Amino acid sequence: MTEAAELDFQPPEALQPVLTGLRERFEDAIREVSGHRGEVVVELERDRLVEVCTWLRDHPAARFRLLASISGIDYLNYDDRPERLCADYNLYSFDHNIRIRLKVRVTVEDPHIPSVTGVWPGANFPEREAYDFFGIRFDGHPNLVRIHMPEDWKGYPQRKDYPLGGVDVEYIGAHIPPPDTRRYKGGWTST
Repeated sequence: MTEAAELDFQPPEALQPVLTGLRERFEDAIREVSGHRGEVVVELERDRLVEVCTWLRDHPAARFRLLASISGIDYLNYDDRPERLCADYNLYSFDHNIRIRLKVRVTVEDPHIPSVTGVWPGANFPEREAYDFFGIRFDGHPNLVRIHMPEDWKGYPQRKDYPLGGVDVEYIGAHIPPPDTRRYKGGWTST
């Protein structure tokens, strides 16, 4: 955990017991604590994610019982770190009216993160979306298959290196060319 990142912001007072508990129990799992305008972000080592999430859900100082969202992020060309893909977990505690964000970063070559569906069953669909759009693989997920894209779709359309012009698509008996070659005149045609 970097000291400089901790000095750049002042976390909300209600989160202090949670951050202290995390530092005491999971010091080796925390890569960085940062934040902006009262939002606290804790970047974790992926192998300790489930253990940290279970503690955040169950510990009396935390009680983060709501997994509000999981978002995939692609940091291509953003920084020099090799871990370009990220899963972002937004948690909320009804008991203490506080929020915290967890981050786990992985490489494109090894995009595996443990599933938190055992901690929060509501993680099922958001993990599938992050897999479908970014290619992040959640180990231990009960049914990690595409949720929006067809099962045989090639690639991950929310990655920053995905072709912007689109791809040729055969869909339900219709041929739809990439956007940069489309014209519509009573039916799809290529120029």
